[in-house]
Formats: sequence, C-alpha cells, structure tokens
Amino acid sequence: MSATEVDRFLETLDHPLKKEIEIVRRTILGSAPGVSESVKWNAPSFRTERAFFATINLRAKDQVQVVLHLGAKVRPDLAAFDVADPNGLLKWLGKDRAMASLGAGRALTANRAALAAIVRAWMKHV
Repeated sequence: MSATEVDRFLETLDHPLKKEIEIVRRTILGSAPGVSESVKWNAPSFRTERAFFATINLRAKDQVQVVLHLGAKVRPDLAAFDVADPNGLLKWLGKDRAMASLGAGRALTANRAALAAIVRAWMKHV
C-alpha cells in the first residue's frame, strides 16, 4: 500500500501534537462512509464527494482543533443551523463555520466519540 498525500505530508510535519493529529484524522475518516482526505490549505482536510467540510488547524500547538466549514467560500444563502454538542467542543465562527477544540492527551481521547457525532451531523449540511 503506497503512502497517501496526507501520509507524506504528516511524515514531514513538525508539530508537538502529531500523535493526536493522527488520532483525529482516523476519527474523522472513520466517522461516516464516503469521507476522504487530502492536503488543502496546507493541512489535512476532509471531504465528501460534494465538498470539503473539515480542516485540522495546525497553528494550535496546545490542543488539536478542527475547523468545520462548508467549503472554501462563505455561503450567504445558507440559513444558520445547529449541531448537537454535548461536550461543548464547538465555537461558532459564523453561520457556516465552527471550530472544534478537542484538547490533547486524555481530553482528546475522551472527545473522540463526540467529534465523530459532530462530523456526521455536520456532513448533513455539506
């Protein structure tokens, strides 16, 4: 099996939370059928067949964050929507964008199931 574009990108990534980034990557890829990945915006990004919907924020060094979006462009036609967030992971950045702050170490591990549920709910709007 050959290395993917994201595998190659992560091999050269110098980041203190590289192990946690890999966990988040696997969580998002396994959250729903049809999720794929590539490097977009100089970071691991995830998509359905229709559009990109999530990008790992590599600027954060103390916790792993994922930007949830509905593609590269803001959609002014989109009505605001809600996503269940029982762990309080989301900070809404606009009506079509949110940041999931997942923590690191044990906190990140504890938030994996919540992230997968958020991703599945988010994908309904893509």
